[in-house]
Amino acid sequence: MCWEKVVEGGQFAIWQKPINHIKCKQNLNSAKFCNSSDPDDGWYAQMTACIFPLQEVKNLDEISGGVLAKWPMRLNASPARLRNRGSTLERMYSEDNRKWRKRVSNYEVVLKSLSSGRYRNVMDMNGGFGGFAAAMVKYPVWVMNVVPFDAKSDYLGVIYQRGLIGTYMDWCEPFSTYPRTYDLIHASGIFSMYMNKCDITDIVIEMHRIVRPEGSVIIRDDKDVILKVKEITDRMRWEGTILEVDGDDNGSTHTKMIMVFNNTKY
Repeated sequence: MCWEKVVEGGQFAIWQKPINHIKCKQNLNSAKFCNSSDPDDGWYAQMTACIFPLQEVKNLDEISGGVLAKWPMRLNASPARLRNRGSTLERMYSEDNRKWRKRVSNYEVVLKSLSSGRYRNVMDMNGGFGGFAAAMVKYPVWVMNVVPFDAKSDYLGVIYQRGLIGTYMDWCEPFSTYPRTYDLIHASGIFSMYMNKCDITDIVIEMHRIVRPEGSVIIRDDKDVILKVKEITDRMRWEGTILEVDGDDNGSTHTKMIMVFNNTKY
C-alpha cells in the first residue's frame, strides 16, 4: 500500500500514508494501481487488489491534492477537494457554512439543553458538506456525519478534510449502532430523499432504535413531507413540536418545517 512504518514497539506499530505516490510508482508495477475514475466509490463496490493513485505532483515534497489547514482553521477553510474543482463549489461550501451556523443557533432556542452537555453523541443523517457538524463544534458534542448513498452529491471526502468523521449509508437499510447509540439525531431532507425509494415508516422506526432513551430528534424537510412523517410519529406516540422556518434554501419553492422531539427531562 506504499505506507511507511514510522514507529514499532512491543505489540504495536504506526504506519503513515505517503503525501504523494512518486516513490510508490517507482517501486511498484503500475498494474497494482486501480483504473477506476472514482476514488470515493466505497458503497457496495467490489473490492480489488489495487491502490488508487493520488493526484500527480511534480516533486517528492509536494502534497498530493493540496495542503490542509491546521486545526481549528481547517474546520471552516475551503478543503483542497473543493479548491481543485472550481469556484462554484467553494461558494456553495461557504454558503452552506453560513446557513448551518444560523440554523444551529435557532435549534438552541428549541433545544435549550444543547449547550449544557446533555447531548454527547450526535448523528447527522444527511451530512452534506459537514456544515451542521461544523456549526455544532461550539457545543460539547461530537457528530457522526452520514452521507446517504442516494444523495445527489458525495462530499464525504470534504467532511474528512475538514477534520470531521463520517460514513456512507443507505437509509433503506439498518444502521450499525455498535458500539454506540445517539443522544440527538438530526435529519435534514432525508425523508424527501427516500420518499419513493422505501417505506419511510421503516426509517422512523430505525431512528427510534438508534436514539437513546430521553434522546431528541430534529427533522427538517418540506411541509408536506413533515406532515406525512407526523402521521407516523403520532402512531408511535412521539410528542413533537412543528415549526415553520424561513426559506433559506436557495431556489427552493417548498415551505420548510422542522419537527423537534425533545425527550429530555431537564
